[in-house]
Amino acid sequence: MKKYLVLGILFLLPITAYVFFASGENNFATLPTLTPSIAELHDFETLEGKPVQLEKHITVLGFFGSDLEAHRAYAYNLAHKIYSKNHQFNEFQFVILLPKGTEAQARSIEEKLKQIAPTDAWFFAFGSEESIREVFQSLKSNITLDKNVSTPYVFIIDKERSLRGRDDDDDEGIMYGFDSSNIAEINNKMSDDVKVLLAEYRRALKKYNTDREI
Repeated sequence: MKKYLVLGILFLLPITAYVFFASGENNFATLPTLTPSIAELHDFETLEGKPVQLEKHITVLGFFGSDLEAHRAYAYNLAHKIYSKNHQFNEFQFVILLPKGTEAQARSIEEKLKQIAPTDAWFFAFGSEESIREVFQSLKSNITLDKNVSTPYVFIIDKERSLRGRDDDDDEGIMYGFDSSNIAEINNKMSDDVKVLLAEYRRALKKYNTDREI
């Protein structure tokens, strides 16, 4: 009996240690800051005519351009893999910047998105092409907008309006954004990075509450 007990301990101990340290690495990881001071969304309004802002929100920011229908599938990818799992986090939001004149396309897609999850934290925001390019350029990424002021890439912005991403990705090196046309990239890399950032703010909130109690 002792022999089996010792063998069991020797077998389980390395597995337990691995799970502990792997969990710890995830729990205490932070997502690198790539670009500080992203331009605020002063010149944009939602479908309801309301302002939208990056400050004090964790934002997935997208640029789907004048041909929104061409990005319909990308919006669904994001809604299924990222938005539906995280939209209930208080400060979490999706903001898709679009040029004025695309409101009808946005309403059509929004109706489909409602079948996936409530869209109370998903905003299509409209402004001039100049304003869209200004916000995009403030990201200082290695990604470009096409002639329709669009890209399939989306970006993670923290509450302080800093671009977060990866500075040592195995495939890309520096990873400023995530390709919403690539299910594997969204489901694995982006999903993990959103979790890391949300956990980072949960830890900060927990520490703040603990300090207040003291």
